[in-house]
Amino acid sequence: MRDANRDRHSAGARVRQARIAAGLSLRATAQQLRVSPATLSAVENGKTGISIPRLHALATVLGTTVSWLVGEHESLTGGNLRPRERLESPAEPGTESPNAWRKFPSLDIDPVLAGAISAFVETGYHGATMRSIARRAGMSVPGVYHHYRDKQHLLVRALDLTMDELHWRVRAARRDADTGRGRVSHVVEALALFHTHHRELAFIGASEMRSLTQDNRRRITNSRNELQYILDEDIDTALNEENLPTARARIAGRAITTMCTSLPQWFRLDGPATPEQIAAEYAGFALDLLGIRVRGSDAIVRGDRGLEGFPA
Repeated sequence: MRDANRDRHSAGARVRQARIAAGLSLRATAQQLRVSPATLSAVENGKTGISIPRLHALATVLGTTVSWLVGEHESLTGGNLRPRERLESPAEPGTESPNAWRKFPSLDIDPVLAGAISAFVETGYHGATMRSIARRAGMSVPGVYHHYRDKQHLLVRALDLTMDELHWRVRAARRDADTGRGRVSHVVEALALFHTHHRELAFIGASEMRSLTQDNRRRITNSRNELQYILDEDIDTALNEENLPTARARIAGRAITTMCTSLPQWFRLDGPATPEQIAAEYAGFALDLLGIRVRGSDAIVRGDRGLEGFPA
């Protein structure tokens, strides 16, 4: 019994160490795990055990491995994973620095997930195999299975990462505006920036929803719908502010979203326009579609490259 208690305390302490290293608060981590902060606190303090499924979930959220959490490896990045910078984690609502949603530091993720994302983009989900993913990750196939139970788990992790990024960025963008038109402009800018800066993740999100199991598809779809409803609400507010009709607001809202989600199909970082220029233009396009007169403060084109060369 004493050994079991010691193991529980050790694992809990490692969970706390990994959480702090990831820059996550107790509450933010608990939200991602869908448990209460009290439950996670009990885990970290060794007052309750950790099930195998929860260990896998913790390792995914915290950017480490089950092996490290249970004490099999000394490196926080775990076992045979190559050391990489920790994944940027969303801050708690209201705590982001000004304009943080406009900044895109590199999303350095573990080699297995990076290999899976590359494979899904190049060959599609069904064309990718765990062997091809292992080869891209520089690992053995058993090593891949040690960190991810199957290919579906990798796809879900990629889509969860996408939705986590989108949700915190959209929330932060809205808080930087105090009018409906300002929130619409900022939300569209945030969506366009994500779909250009992280176009591989965005491409998978647009093309592989059909590859999810029913339960996973339902959950990701609900998460997407939440973002659409946020934009719909801001569109209604903006139209009411301008005394404009709202009869076609829902159609316009979906057209605006589709405009942003299609960006990964043609945008290239080495093209004639920067993500910031595209995002500012798209914010203006959205207001124009709604019949709202664009003002100089609504969309500021950033960068020093022109916008020539857009696809017809």
